[in-house]
Amino acid sequence: MESQMNAPLPAPTPREIAPELARSWLLVAATRPETFDAAAASHADAVVLDIEDAVDASHKDEARDDVIRWLSTEGNSAWVRINDATSDHWSADIEGLRAASGLRGVMLAKTEYGGQVMDTFNRLGAQVPVVALVESAIGIENATEIARAKGAFRLAFGSGDFRRDTGMSADREAMAYPRARLVISSRAGGLPGPIDGPTVGSSHPILREQSAITVSMGMTGKLCLATDQTPVVNEVISPTRTDVEWAFEFLEDFDARGRIVRDGSDLPRLGRARKIMQLAEAFGVVPDGR
Repeated sequence: MESQMNAPLPAPTPREIAPELARSWLLVAATRPETFDAAAASHADAVVLDIEDAVDASHKDEARDDVIRWLSTEGNSAWVRINDATSDHWSADIEGLRAASGLRGVMLAKTEYGGQVMDTFNRLGAQVPVVALVESAIGIENATEIARAKGAFRLAFGSGDFRRDTGMSADREAMAYPRARLVISSRAGGLPGPIDGPTVGSSHPILREQSAITVSMGMTGKLCLATDQTPVVNEVISPTRTDVEWAFEFLEDFDARGRIVRDGSDLPRLGRARKIMQLAEAFGVVPDGR
């Protein structure tokens, strides 16, 4: 009995987060299948096995096969970043992944037109959600069309390729326009908030600062390049305990006064409070003293 009582407690299992609310989207190179299990056990809200940019053209088939094999193993599930619709590998990606039981959805690289999302969705049996990764000037200009396409689940910002395409810098001011376009287009298309591009490097203070920009722009997720980035992104994108405390007290007061709207500011605050409490419940954020 004593040995059982002193045995170490099992590690907590990651909280299951609905993909429409997912904050951290961890990109995992498909050339390293030995890392798939660790990624799945990490704090990432969504794991994305990458068979696009992370894989040289000469190794696409091998990487795809490794991804399909892992996804076809009982208990394994993840998203997959597939090659863009204009590439020679797109059809092979789709045909191979159709039968993968653990496929949660695909992230379509270099999306520029709504028809590319629709074609991908239909070819996957019209059941697999598509995150459209927008990475070019054309994609940003067509963001609303993409968001309204059949099968579109969320938009994501391929910030690195976008900067390469346009010559724009990584400064907050320079990136404000494409981020805002994705946020507005997501809203116009009835989608959840978009997923921001990744932070390159190992500095957590910089990651925290850039994740705060993500939140300020109205984006609700962020691509991650390493497992240790995911808890930072999750924390910054989640509502703060102070926000949750305010929401709890506002809703408590609203109920106490018979749910009567007093003035024009009540309805916007009511909507904000309900949204905060929804996210707090999903992310396990508890206000101090509750």
